[in-house]
Amino acid sequence: MKKDGNKGRRFWRKRAGTGMLILLMAAVIGLNIGITALEKKKGWRVDYSFNGITTQSETTQLALQQLDKAVHIYAFFSKGQEDAPLMELLDRYAAASDQVTWEQADPSLNPALVTRFSTGTESVTSDSLIVYCGETNRWRILNPTDFISLSMDEETGTYTYAGYTYERAITSAILYVTREEIPRVSILQGHGELDGETISAFDRFLTENHYEVTYQDLSDAEYNPDPSELIIFFSPMRDLTEVELSKLNSFIDQGGCLLFTCDYTDPVEEMPNYLALLRSYGFLPKEGIVIADREDTNSYYNNIRIDLIPEMQRTDVTMELVASGADTVLLPGSRAFETPGETDRNLTVLPVLASGEKSYLKKLSASMTNVEKEEGDETGPFALALQAQRVTSGGYISRAFIIGSSGAMTEEQIYAMTDVQQLMIRMVEYLLGESNTNLEIMARNALRPGISARGNGLGSLMVTVLPLSVLLVALVVLIRRRNL
Repeated sequence: MKKDGNKGRRFWRKRAGTGMLILLMAAVIGLNIGITALEKKKGWRVDYSFNGITTQSETTQLALQQLDKAVHIYAFFSKGQEDAPLMELLDRYAAASDQVTWEQADPSLNPALVTRFSTGTESVTSDSLIVYCGETNRWRILNPTDFISLSMDEETGTYTYAGYTYERAITSAILYVTREEIPRVSILQGHGELDGETISAFDRFLTENHYEVTYQDLSDAEYNPDPSELIIFFSPMRDLTEVELSKLNSFIDQGGCLLFTCDYTDPVEEMPNYLALLRSYGFLPKEGIVIADREDTNSYYNNIRIDLIPEMQRTDVTMELVASGADTVLLPGSRAFETPGETDRNLTVLPVLASGEKSYLKKLSASMTNVEKEEGDETGPFALALQAQRVTSGGYISRAFIIGSSGAMTEEQIYAMTDVQQLMIRMVEYLLGESNTNLEIMARNALRPGISARGNGLGSLMVTVLPLSVLLVALVVLIRRRNL
């Protein structure tokens, strides 16, 4: 009888142990579900990825703290085709601000939503985001190409994926759709200027940085420039009429600002009205093309001595760029300008970019076959870009900026190779009198770095500790069972 009693106790002990194990498993599963929900709602999940792709920067956190309008994000992904890091990053945005919400929408199941946000120039596609603010009724479409940055391999001349820009694109879009007013940039046409296709990269760059870009013709009787907008001349080839010049003078007198590109091939000497406009800001174009000295290899690129790498001067526009080392610009074929001298008290002109000290100016001619320096060629350094501001007769401040190479602002290859985009943003902000709005959010590395013992930190520790912990628990359970 005693033997049977022991057997019964062992039976009930085993059943109790099994029950406890089931309860423990249920508790672990419940805890896991609860923690997962909290991670998603509160953004508690730690990012152990090699590039920290879902970790938000201080810039984003500050922007979300200051957000005062509701933003809803539609993620157009089919079930099973989601971009996991992007989805997790959206969870973090929603966790960081009560003003941000998001939902996944299958484009094939939501045709009305796709149609609502598609425009004549942009269409909603799979794998894209719509960042929408109902209060401003403004939205931005982010396609997969907005989530990558490119770099150029100087040896092969090909572009490669350099990093992921999920955070920069999303934060920039949130700031754009919630902004009270969108600054307008008007690019003039009608005088043989560079057309919309040629400057498409510049147009897209400004649009991505919260500016409304329009194309205008001064000869249009209904168009009268608003002093709050920025007017851009992209290397015109024909002169302004008296009526057009009168419009511009009225615009300037009320504090309107202008940006000029002036290539070495532009016939500015044959455009007296346009030249008078430039001279009113102290911009005096020189005839010819600037050529770098052969021995000054740091002043030109890839053995092409007309592809200049100028020295960035310290001004209120460039101070931060120079201080941070973001001062590399490439000017493919540049015109020079007179170095500013003394001006009247109402005008201030400063050089922004300068050529090398031994550079020289070569005047173009049909018979020119030699680009080497010859007797009579003017020697540098030359001003290649200038900024100016003057007090108008109306008592306003009008600003202007000129650069001797349109290619620096229109070629995506130069965007990828240099810091010209940072310069362009500072330039436009200076002309519009804005504070710095450029998002200094670094792209996340696209390529995993080499493995090193030091490089895995906490991740390596967790990979070691977790299996050991499981082994320890298993040993405890086995020892107890053996004693039974």
